[in-house]
Amino acid sequence: MEELITKLSNAHGISGSEGNIRNILEEELKPYVDEMRTDKMGNLIAVRKGEGPSIMLAAHMDEIGLMVKYIDDNGFLKFVKIGGWYDPTLHSQRVIVHTTKGPIPGVIGSKPPHVMKPEDRKKPPEAKDMFIDIGAKDKEDAMNMGIIVGTPVSMDREVKKLANGKITGKAFDNRAGCAIMIDAMRQIAELDIKATIYAVGTVQEEVGLKGARTSAFGLDPDIAIAIDTTIPGDHPGMSKNESSLDTGKGGVITIADAAGRGIIASPQVIKWLIETAEKNEIAYQTDVGDGGTTDATAIHLTREGIPSTVLSVATRYIHSPVEVLDLADLQSCSDLIAKAALSVNDYF
Repeated sequence: MEELITKLSNAHGISGSEGNIRNILEEELKPYVDEMRTDKMGNLIAVRKGEGPSIMLAAHMDEIGLMVKYIDDNGFLKFVKIGGWYDPTLHSQRVIVHTTKGPIPGVIGSKPPHVMKPEDRKKPPEAKDMFIDIGAKDKEDAMNMGIIVGTPVSMDREVKKLANGKITGKAFDNRAGCAIMIDAMRQIAELDIKATIYAVGTVQEEVGLKGARTSAFGLDPDIAIAIDTTIPGDHPGMSKNESSLDTGKGGVITIADAAGRGIIASPQVIKWLIETAEKNEIAYQTDVGDGGTTDATAIHLTREGIPSTVLSVATRYIHSPVEVLDLADLQSCSDLIAKAALSVNDYF
């Protein structure tokens, strides 16, 4: 699992440019499924055929990033944010600019504090005042490197081990979900499971849950589990009132997110997952969230409605280049999905 999450996290694929991640999923899922295809939206749909209830596993492939909107006369790149960034986390980061001629390194710069007015130094930096420096001589030089308006940009970070089974890296939201889905399908291939399983790598979740909406409509599964990350309350600056979750204490089964504006999960799906976890002594947590949404929000409203929930990994500092998770939580999530697939006929 560590090797898998490292491979996925170190790869690059912002919303709308998920091809690198899709290629990894294709390679990793191929031994465990009967067929694979990429739909018109760019979602990867891998199918393990069976009878009885059909289960959709949805893990979004995209990470938040940036996109070039303008190249100034001196060769500096202005950008827009793709996905939900907190602007100060962008300041002074190394990036990779994915040009038509291949990736090139850059850094995010802004006016140095030495020349700021005192009142400006007290304000958090804003993305609108930042730019990407690739070392270009001028606009023509930057364009000769293959940079055009619309060039995607991702963070230049690689996975590193921390103490006690934790790791840090970029894009665990949601390469963690992709790794879990792959490992769950590996386990499912070794079990006598009668259900049809759709393992779907969705696109553009971070900018509107787009791929989940279209793929769920096409598949029309009986049940769906979105696999994602969520916010723990186990570090300074957070209280248990804001999140009762901890890293290292198991996968998180969502009861409701966005205070019900996102998903209020199907009671039968919750019962299925909780009873399966307890029967198989798999660590889990439950969560009622007040914050964001996931692919499950789009999936559960598709067609006549699809009973759904979210299974998440509690991940510190999400939507930053230094996210932190516990490898044991990845394994508990994939174990739960595999065992749930085995017991699905008892519930649906």
